[in-house]
Amino acid sequence: MTNIIIYGVLGKMGKALLEAANENGEIKVVGGVDKFADDLNKTAFPFPVYKSLKEFDSKIKAEVVIDFSRPDALDDILEFCLKNNCGAVLATTGYSEIQNEQILSASKNIAVFQSYNMSLGVNLLSNLINQAAKFLGDDFDVEIIEKHHNQKVDAPSGTALLLADSVSKAYSCGKTHIYDRHSKTGKREKNEIGISSVRGGNIVGEHEVMFIGKDETITFTHRATSKEIFITGALRAAVYIKDKKRGKYNMNSLTGN
Repeated sequence: MTNIIIYGVLGKMGKALLEAANENGEIKVVGGVDKFADDLNKTAFPFPVYKSLKEFDSKIKAEVVIDFSRPDALDDILEFCLKNNCGAVLATTGYSEIQNEQILSASKNIAVFQSYNMSLGVNLLSNLINQAAKFLGDDFDVEIIEKHHNQKVDAPSGTALLLADSVSKAYSCGKTHIYDRHSKTGKREKNEIGISSVRGGNIVGEHEVMFIGKDETITFTHRATSKEIFITGALRAAVYIKDKKRGKYNMNSLTGN
């Protein structure tokens, strides 16, 4: 059994994560954190829910904290995990460079699983486009289009950046990410990967990676129709790092790629 704390337990992803965890025979939720915890009927959950991990009693023995909330929760999570020798599954996007350095530093003492996308399908897509880039080379331009619901606050999506990095790794000199062409004059350069964002409605998540050559275009597409795919990946990640003492892990670690 893996004992977890859900960070952002009152949010959409937190509630979905709780529901899935309750149906998973390998997971037990022992606590929750949410910024609206003070407004909560404390009897609504069979475990304590607080505004911060600092409020947790030392009697709560959690092995992994799973976070789908927001980047500004990172300090609270890492402080708790380092103090209690607890693993962290970070499924939040939008971290700054400084925050990513904090995560890397923490992983030298605890197990940290970080992924811009917890979907196994996206991980497969990432590997496929890396192979495609190696095969097609510089004869094809690469463009990425990502689409999400109108409540998403960061752009481009973390998944789009993950996919762009997968393409870049196929080239010895890497590629330059171009996020906005309206202020850029001049023809498209060979070392560019264009990334475009669409926000609207309730799109869960769609990503297209296009390899555009002379007279032909090859398109790889992943569409998420439910948040369940991210929840499943996060729970598998929690079980995976439960007994890991330290280190930084991702979906490739989980799938053995």
